[in-house]
Amino acid sequence: MAEPRPRIPVMRLTDAAATRVREIMARAEKPVVGLRVGVKNGGCAGMEYTMEFAEEAGRFDEVVEDKGVKVLIDPKAILYLLGTEMDFKADKMTAQFVFNNPNQTSACGCGESVAITPARREAVEAGA
Repeated sequence: MAEPRPRIPVMRLTDAAATRVREIMARAEKPVVGLRVGVKNGGCAGMEYTMEFAEEAGRFDEVVEDKGVKVLIDPKAILYLLGTEMDFKADKMTAQFVFNNPNQTSACGCGESVAITPARREAVEAGA
């Protein structure tokens, strides 16, 4: 019997993002199991990334553990986030999480809204 192909993680975190998420979670007022990440309709480009503390995993959440951080992916967002790298950038003027998403086709000028196309089935099956 053939070995099952390893699952491709939906997302991965940079060291900077993992460190920042751990810092924020350590200060949470209630116990949390991880960070829930998703997408929602909105903004001038069509979609926005969402992030919130998760007190428990949802029944259909995709769970990704990377660099000591548990990320829970909303099941409706999986194809939109497949292959995404979450980073944290800070400079003199801003500090923010940045999503390097291969499925993103454009973004608005404000940087808050993006256009995302779901990952193609062929790319998912090929492990891209």
